[in-house]
Amino acid sequence: MSVTSRYREAWEGFWREAPEEPGSVFWDADPKVTAALHLALFEPHLADPGLALVDLGCGNGTQTRYFADRFPHVVGADLSAAALDHARRADPAGQAAYRLLDAAEKGAAETLHAELGDTNVYMRGVLHQCESDDRQPLVDGIAALLGERGRVFLVELSEAARPVLGGLAQSPAGPPPKLAPIFRHGIAPGEVADDAVPRYLRTAGLTVLASGELPLVTTEFAPDGTWIELPSKWQVAARVE
Repeated sequence: MSVTSRYREAWEGFWREAPEEPGSVFWDADPKVTAALHLALFEPHLADPGLALVDLGCGNGTQTRYFADRFPHVVGADLSAAALDHARRADPAGQAAYRLLDAAEKGAAETLHAELGDTNVYMRGVLHQCESDDRQPLVDGIAALLGERGRVFLVELSEAARPVLGGLAQSPAGPPPKLAPIFRHGIAPGEVADDAVPRYLRTAGLTVLASGELPLVTTEFAPDGTWIELPSKWQVAARVE
C-alpha cells in the first residue's frame, strides 16, 4: 500500500475516538461556510456537472452529504474505515455512496475510475495531512480519477497557516480541545509550500484553470469567541490538451 501502516492506524485511532456530534471535529465546519463557498468557485469550471463527484478524504461525510443534495452521484472516499463508519451512520438514507480508498495507490484510483468513469473531485485539506512521499502519488491518483473530462477543486492550508497552528499548539493552556486529538494521534498537519501544490498538479499532467485564497473555517473558537480560520489557497485543475 502507498501509505504506511502507522499513518493509516493514526487515522483509524482518531476516527474511532471522534464523537458523533456535528462539529465535534476540528475541521468539521458547517457546509454553509465550507463546501457551499467552494462549490460557488468550482461550478463555473465544471465541463460536465453530470459526472460522479468524489469527495476525497471525506471523513465523517458532512460535506459529502451537502454535495449529494446537488449532484446526481456522489461518492465519499477515505483512507479510514472508521471515518466511513461515521459517514454511513450520519447518512441513514444513503444519499451518497462511501468507499475505502487509498488514492495515493495508483491502482486503487484507476480501479475506481474504471467503475465510475471520469469524475469530478473535491478535496479539502488532505495534502497537508499526508506524509511527504505520498503527496505526488495522491495527486497522480486524482488525475486518474478525473480522466479526460473531470475537474478537481483542491483547497489546502497555505504557508501562512503554520504560525496560526503553531500558536494554538503552544498555548500555555495547551492546544484547543478539538485540536488536541489530532496531535495526540500523530497526524499533526505538515508543511506544504504554496508553490508545491501547482507543481504536483503539473507533474500529474493537470493544468490549473483558476486559483485564489479563501480561509478554511474550523469548529474551534478563538478567545474572543469567533471561529478560528486558517489561511488557505484553492485551485481548480483539469487535464487540458
